[in-house]
Parts: sequence; C-alpha cells; structure tokens
Amino acid sequence: MEMRYSSVLAALLIGFSAATASPADQVLFDFTRGFDASKIAATDAKAAASAPGAKAGLRVATGHSATWPGITLSAPGGQWDLTAYSCVTLALSNPGTNSVTVYCRVDNTGADGTDHCLTHSMALRPGQKGNLSVPLKRTGDDTLGGKLFGMRGYPVGSGGTGTIDPSRITQLVIFVCEPRADHLFDIRDIRATGTYQPPTAWIKDADQFFPFIDAFGQYRHKDWPGKVKSVADLKARREAEAKELTRRPGPKNWDKFGGWAAGPRLPATGFFRAEKVKGKWWLVDPEGRLFFSHGIDCVRMLDTTPIEERASWFADSPGEQPEFATFRSHGYALKGHYAGRSPECFCFAGANLSRKYGPDWGQAYPQVIHKRLRSWGLNTIANWSDGATCRLRLTPYTDTIGSGNAKQIEGSEGYWGKFPDVFDPSFAEGLRGSMAGKRNDSAGDPWCIGYFSDNEMSWGDDVSLALGALNSPAEQVAKQVFIADLKATYGDIEKLNQAWGTRHATWEALLQSREMPDKSKAKQDLAAFYTHTAEQYFRTVREVLKAVAPNQLYLGCRFAGANARAAAAAAKYCDVVSYNLYQRDVADFQFDGGADVPLIIGEFHFGALDRGMFHTGLVPTASQQARAEAYQQYVLGALHHPQFVGCHWFQYCDEPTTGRVYDEENYQIGFVDIADTPYAETIAASREVGERLYGKR
Repeated sequence: MEMRYSSVLAALLIGFSAATASPADQVLFDFTRGFDASKIAATDAKAAASAPGAKAGLRVATGHSATWPGITLSAPGGQWDLTAYSCVTLALSNPGTNSVTVYCRVDNTGADGTDHCLTHSMALRPGQKGNLSVPLKRTGDDTLGGKLFGMRGYPVGSGGTGTIDPSRITQLVIFVCEPRADHLFDIRDIRATGTYQPPTAWIKDADQFFPFIDAFGQYRHKDWPGKVKSVADLKARREAEAKELTRRPGPKNWDKFGGWAAGPRLPATGFFRAEKVKGKWWLVDPEGRLFFSHGIDCVRMLDTTPIEERASWFADSPGEQPEFATFRSHGYALKGHYAGRSPECFCFAGANLSRKYGPDWGQAYPQVIHKRLRSWGLNTIANWSDGATCRLRLTPYTDTIGSGNAKQIEGSEGYWGKFPDVFDPSFAEGLRGSMAGKRNDSAGDPWCIGYFSDNEMSWGDDVSLALGALNSPAEQVAKQVFIADLKATYGDIEKLNQAWGTRHATWEALLQSREMPDKSKAKQDLAAFYTHTAEQYFRTVREVLKAVAPNQLYLGCRFAGANARAAAAAAKYCDVVSYNLYQRDVADFQFDGGADVPLIIGEFHFGALDRGMFHTGLVPTASQQARAEAYQQYVLGALHHPQFVGCHWFQYCDEPTTGRVYDEENYQIGFVDIADTPYAETIAASREVGERLYGKR
C-alpha cells in the first residue's frame, strides 16, 4: 500500500506537471535588442534607451501634469493572440530617487479604462527591480440569475465584467496614476507568460446545474486529481498516508521543537524568545536552538456553510443522515446574504473526518495532524487553531487574546468593525478576562511561543482614530481623553480655535460637538492623539498579557495595513511585530516603525481554480503547481529578510465550496481540501522548504 500511495502521489505530480507545462514565453517587446523609441506614443512622458549599448532597455520618464502620464505600445500587425498564456509580464526597475507605482493596462478594441481591458500595478522603491504581471482574466462569476448567493466566488462562465478576450489584444498602456512628482522607470522586456488553466467549475459543464455539490462537499460536475469518489477512497487514503508519514517523518536536523538542532546553541531559558544573531532576528526555542516559525493557521478549525434556503444545492446531503447530526449547527453571519442572522449550517469537513477516521476521529485526527506538520516541514500550529490539538504539546503553537467585549469608538469605522476604546475601563477588563482563561493552559507552557492580540484592526491613516474620537458622543472616554490632552496643550479654548480655525465656545462645547476640524490645520494634534491611542493599546495588552504569562512573547496584533505611527507603537511594546501580508514576495518588505525589531507574518496564501473551487483567495495563481512555486518563493523571501522570524500560511483546510457562514469566503487556500486530501504540489513545496529552512536562513 505504501508503494501504491507513493506512486499515486508521484503520478499526480507528474501528470499535473505534464498537463500544465508552460509554453515558451512569447516576447512582445525586447528593449535590449534595439528599438525605435521615437515611434512610441507618449502622454506627458518621454521614452528613450536607458543607457548606451544594445542591452540598455527602455527608460520612461513621466511628468506630473497629466492624470495618467505614460506610454502606449501597440501590437505589431494590429493585435496579439495570447490565448495560450495566463499573463502579460513586464520586467521593471526603478532607477529614480523616489518610489513609483507602475500600472499596465492590457486592451481589447474599445478599451476605456473600465471595460474591455485589465489593469494591474506594481510599486517599486528606488533601485528595486520586479516583474509586473497582468493576469489575462477571461471568465466572470455566474450567479445563474441570482439563484446562487452567499459566496465570494461563483462557478464561472466565459466573459463578463472585468474580463478580456486574450485572442485580440490590441495594445498595452503603461503609466503612472495621478502623480505629484516626476518619475522614472525602466522596462527590460514585455512577455506573455504562464500557461492558462481554465477553472474547473465551468457553468457550461452542467446540463442541469442543480444540485451542484456532492455528499462530500465537492463540486459535482467535474473531476480533478485527488477528488474523493467514495468512503472507500477516504479510508484507503488514510491507510496509505499513515505509511507515508512513517516513511517521511520530517527534517532530520530539527530538535523536538523544530529548532535547528545542527546549529549554534544559545543559553536555554525553557521558553521561546526573540534574539538577534549575526545581523538577523531569530526566535530561540526553549532548548536554546535557533528557530524560524514555519507554520499554518486554523489547524483543525472546521468551517460550516449555510444550508438554509439551499435545499436544491446538495446531492445526497449527509446533513439529512442521523449519524451526521453533530455537524449541523447554526452559525452567525457578519456579512453577505445572511448578514445579521444565524442560518442553519453543515460542516462537510467534519463529516468527512468522521467518515475517514471513524467515530473516534476527534482523538485520532490530532495525532495525524502533528505527524503531518512535521513530515511537511512545518514547526508551528499558528493562530485560530484547535486548543486540544495544541495541548498535545508535540508542535509549538501560538495563542490569541481579544478585546472584543470592550466598548468601541463610535465614530471610528473599518472592515471588520469599529476600533476599541482603549481608554475605557472595559478594554483592560476584557483583556484580563481573555487572559484569565489561559492560566494553567497556554500561559506558562514551554510549547506556546506567545500571543497575538485581536486581528486586522482598523488602524486607518495616522489621524483616523483621533477623528473617530471627535466624531463620537460626549460620553466616549477616548473623546474625553483627547480633549484633556488638548486642554493640557492649549489651556484656553481660544488658542485651540486659532490653531484649528474653529469656533468652539468652551471645552464642554467641543466635547458635545461632532464637527470635524480642517485636517491640515489640526494635523499635529490629531497625529499626537493617534500615537497616544496606539501606545495605549499596545501597552495595555502587554501589561495584561505579561501579568499572566510573563515568559510568553507578545506577538502584536497582526496588522493588515498600518501607518508608521501604529507600527512605531507596536515596535515599542511588542516582543515581535506581526503583519498579515497577502502579496507575492516579502523579501524586500520595509518596516516603517522606525526601529530594528523582529517581525512575523501571521497570514499569507495563494489559491487556484483547477480543483473544483470557485475562488482563489486573496492572491491568485494559475494552477496548483504555480501555487506551490509561489509558496516556495514567499517563504524563501521571508527567510532572506533579516527581520522576519516566521511566516504562517492561512489556512490548514480549504474553506467550504459554498462559502463559510461568517463572511461568505469560499477560498481554495488549504494544505488539504474539504475531504482531508493533501494538495500534493503544495506539500512537496513545503517539505522542500522545511528541509532547507535553516541552511537558507
């Protein structure tokens, strides 16, 4: 059986590679081989050879009087047929002294900036090089006239808004958007790259679409490598993988925590810590070994999908069977079709684990998880993961605390919700309540690396929280503190009025007012209170956390975007500053918090549409092989960066095909699919990275 499993895995990889072997890049323009720049159409821009010599390239110098200064490159002969390719890719560099964001628009006839064209951009710092790729999207989501709902991505059909006909590309428009200064950028060449992989879930593949989800939670109307066809499939894979994991237990140069057993040994403290060694930040494990946190989020977190109002969607739904009753529930929806409701839901991932591992799957599966992670070259169970799995203490883990019960700044706003009022007593009280549950659990556990606090908070720009406080009612504590700060600065209300250009009669009148000041006039005071708020947040979290878990690290709040003031406050109080960075590469990431501190990536992922899912997640790739390659590039980039001490993939399992109840996400972002089948390409990439982890670092 072991031979059979290995052979099947190899066949999947080889067969998929053969199916997706890339055609040779088609060079659209090679500016290193001589060209006539005088024939390039330009708007508020000049194009010329970047330097003397045959391999110079094209240098574009843009002004800042036009809205979109740049150049237009027409297809020789009128059009290109790029049907075989997935992207148009520009090899760029920035020879200038200021950062530039370069845009490329790929046009069909009739392009107007919105329709019949696709646009992508890339930011380049001075001296930086990079490849700007414009995916040639040719399919749009199809909701079947509204019969499909409650998902982020839908089965696709040809055409639609935001798509292009790749067989009739007429020109490329390369430009800078609304610049305030002159810019320079160089183009070495422009190519059509990558093999186009049609999405698996085509509407036209189904003569009768409903039902379109099978008993295992998979798309019914198409097959793909690894798709489960029966319960016998699940059990056979369980047995085969058990032998595979025994044969491949994981990297040989790791200690029990996943630290670098063959590397230098530092003083052992019995807990994880951060330390700078020979110019690079590291984590140090409890035994004193250097440790890079190569991890994965949401381990054994089982998402549910709404089944209410969707009776016709599911074929042979296990939710109707008594033995799967435990996987039926009601879940709260924050966004989308079910927003504000708690519809009836079903957990296909849980039902599949029950089928695969038997009635005692809850005890058996965590052991499998730990073996998988080690075999796959992963040494961290990261955020949002199952506590019981962590408490087996076989793989280091992170934990999290939240301030969700705190009063909010009523005048603030953000994608996931308003910002907590960090000055209100309820903020610290909520944190203390959250940490109280960690006593005699993760607090004091050597296997617990540390704690994140909250997640992807609405930090906004460097005055947003101050404006949010001013836009709140008088009883808002943050507003009261802000006005107290202003009183300390100005003393007299008239001095504030002179500085801000306002007409408040008294400080009490300002407290009662929700009038917004002129940001340019009030900027200094708004920014100062923003810093006050940010520092209050991180200081309070640190104090509460360390009171209960003095030996664990404070890992920050997982910035999804942060201005320099928020980053500086995090650097002041966090042991490690965390970011969720959904991008292609992090090798050149620049921390703008004004300090040399260790950083960790709390979330990243890539996805593709070649295995029956409807949405790629936040960073799309063309295929599973391309996803695996993107994974390797990303982790190697983090290893190259002197400040990163780890990176955590989001997430362990694909989200439900028909969308998770909370926010409708249905992303193909798992190391395993909904039926617990590992994605062979991604696992191979993770194993390779794991073997090279410390040597590369």
